[in-house]
Amino acid sequence: MRLGPLTVGTPVMLSPMAGVTNWPFRVLCEEYGPDGLYVAEMITARALVARNPKALRLCRFAPSEHPRSLQLYGVNPAIVEQAARIVVDESMADHVDLNFGCPVPKVTRRGGGSALPWKTDLLEEIIHRVVRVCEPAGIPVTAKFRVGIDHDHETFLESGRIAQGEGCAAVTLHARTTAEYYGGHSDWTRIGELVEHLDIPVFGNGDIWGADDAVAMVNETGCAGVAIGRGCQGRPWIFADIRNAFEGSDARVRPTLGEVGAVVMRHARLLVEFFDGDERMAVHDLRKHIAWYLKGFPVGGSVRAAFMGCESLAEVQAIIDGLDQRAQLPERIVDKPRGRVRFAKKVHLPYGWLESRRTTHAEREQLFGDDPMDAEY
Repeated sequence: MRLGPLTVGTPVMLSPMAGVTNWPFRVLCEEYGPDGLYVAEMITARALVARNPKALRLCRFAPSEHPRSLQLYGVNPAIVEQAARIVVDESMADHVDLNFGCPVPKVTRRGGGSALPWKTDLLEEIIHRVVRVCEPAGIPVTAKFRVGIDHDHETFLESGRIAQGEGCAAVTLHARTTAEYYGGHSDWTRIGELVEHLDIPVFGNGDIWGADDAVAMVNETGCAGVAIGRGCQGRPWIFADIRNAFEGSDARVRPTLGEVGAVVMRHARLLVEFFDGDERMAVHDLRKHIAWYLKGFPVGGSVRAAFMGCESLAEVQAIIDGLDQRAQLPERIVDKPRGRVRFAKKVHLPYGWLESRRTTHAEREQLFGDDPMDAEY
């Protein structure tokens, strides 16, 4: 796949996930599928402009990462443009993705994420400004969005048309509405509709838990590539499986528990580097990944609890050494969903958001006010 001057050898993307896709995890994924696109977790534009230390940490990439992909989130077009200018001027990334798909209430209630495409003027202006900054530097811009706020307020076809018209190199569609959150099964037919509607590449996203799912999505929808979110949690080797499947190979990575333990320790060591040598912080960050790595293996609750109490790499290694190194993941749960399935929930939007497709002067004043939370993590 071509994205402006970039070539993506295998059309597979690691979707940004807050608290998950920092560079240590991206490096693990990239090692299994070295020619994909691995996007950093969402960076709040105002926080980057304010030089928030955590935002700057999240903008860091490992030397092995290429292309370097960074996702920006914001509601104020001027602030998002400033953030894009920083990315360009400081050579922070080779590819910029724009987030219009996050369904989290603290984002949507301020008009951001998956709420924003309802306001077509904001969507157009943000994409236009960012492309205008990035294009001269040879940095392709892509956008990710959902089907709509709910099925009475769908926006994905219009969002795709706007993204294409304003110069995006590709788009990603998570085939759920905001109201559906992560519940049920995503509706892949909507991805097919978007593919028919656009000339630029479309990445399909939603419910890809294994390589066969990726192939099925491409075959059913005609999408140019796939984006993997929750499907890679605790199993970065899914990118090797998808690469093999796209090349027509049946080869799959099926690690033993001992091999998974080795991945966990590599992940932990990379996290220590990410946190500038702070081993305790690294091990604490690893905890959420442990649950995903171990899911389905014959590991008791007491062992899982022991992992949650670890404060050092040595303690993590000691527990791993005590596991059954030859244990296999039962075939019945290979490539099955893992992690919590979050079902439909109430959508939180700014007051009167659905009354008009364009922002009023009053709405802009409310949305663009100096909110200190927008510059923090």
